[in-house]
Amino acid sequence: MNRKYNLVHAAVFLLPFCAVYFVFMILPLFQGLYISLHDWTKIRKMDFVGLENFFRMFQDADFWESFGNTTLFVVLSTPILLIAAFILALICSQPQRFQTFFRSAFFIPQVLSVSVVCSLFTLMFRPYVGLINTTLNSFGLLQNEIFWFGKDAALSWFFIIFLTLWWTVGFSMLLFLAGLQDIPSSLYEAAKIDGAGYFYQISRITIPLLRPVTSVIFLLQVISSYKLFAQVWLTTRGGPGTLTRPVIQYIYQKGFIDNEMGYASAISYFLLVFLIFLAMLINKVTKNED
Repeated sequence: MNRKYNLVHAAVFLLPFCAVYFVFMILPLFQGLYISLHDWTKIRKMDFVGLENFFRMFQDADFWESFGNTTLFVVLSTPILLIAAFILALICSQPQRFQTFFRSAFFIPQVLSVSVVCSLFTLMFRPYVGLINTTLNSFGLLQNEIFWFGKDAALSWFFIIFLTLWWTVGFSMLLFLAGLQDIPSSLYEAAKIDGAGYFYQISRITIPLLRPVTSVIFLLQVISSYKLFAQVWLTTRGGPGTLTRPVIQYIYQKGFIDNEMGYASAISYFLLVFLIFLAMLINKVTKNED
């Protein structure tokens, strides 16, 4: 009787959440799939086209360019973020006078909105009057003005990766920091007694024991990086040309600018399936390593 009574009460409390989750998550998921099978505009539904939008996607050179740009960003940014977050976590885990200050300073950018971060970096890296070029000029290190974004693809990628690193590294640092605090201090004490140096302890104790945490951070970072959009849209707009245009921006342009909602939905579902498959692959590989 009590068990049935508890189940009824649990259902009453869970029902509002389940209703909201169904309306705003589950229902749009199936609605988007339905749209991807049609020639759909922002005004009304047109004709049923089946899998034509998906076949068109595989033959679309612009789509593959944007997908390749996003993959390039993932390949370049993920290792840099993992290494930077690990180093910052090591700094914050050391007993020191300014430990709280360092933890706060490294994490504060994470709470800023993307528009604020992009505005800040745009002002700093602006040619002629920006802080970076002005500082380099004052030390005589700059012969010609550097256009950090929008003119050269390599510099634009550097600008986007650096911006993303500064903005998001705090969250990964916290995960590494939590993993470091779970490592028993007795292991380091025993290593010191045996004469092991600091870097030997890092390579033989810290890194192996942080492997599960590293796997989680790696997976989260890969998925997050494939959703790259805002920092590119607010700074380079995908330029120069389309050399830094990510796949999410291409979906946005097709759906809301070119008015091809069905085709944009098809690309979105391809990206969803790809990320699910990639997450399963990463999870399997990391489990085998463990």
